[in-house]
Amino acid sequence: MEEAMELQEIEVVIDPDGTVKLEVRGVSGPACLDLTADLESALGGQVVAREMTAEAQATVDDQVDERLRRNR
Repeated sequence: MEEAMELQEIEVVIDPDGTVKLEVRGVSGPACLDLTADLESALGGQVVAREMTAEAQATVDDQVDERLRRNR
């Protein structure tokens, strides 16, 4: 039986001043950085700012909590 794949989305917004913003949805934790790496490179590779979404941060927090529980 196959598992249903979760939808992964990258929204690309180009502001009138040329600033490009990427927003990733449906990806857990810092895996979004791997998902956007090639796109960031193709756009010039210069990242001015990066904000992790609540979805990504919650997953990172869960991973840290799990590691702490295993190391006790």
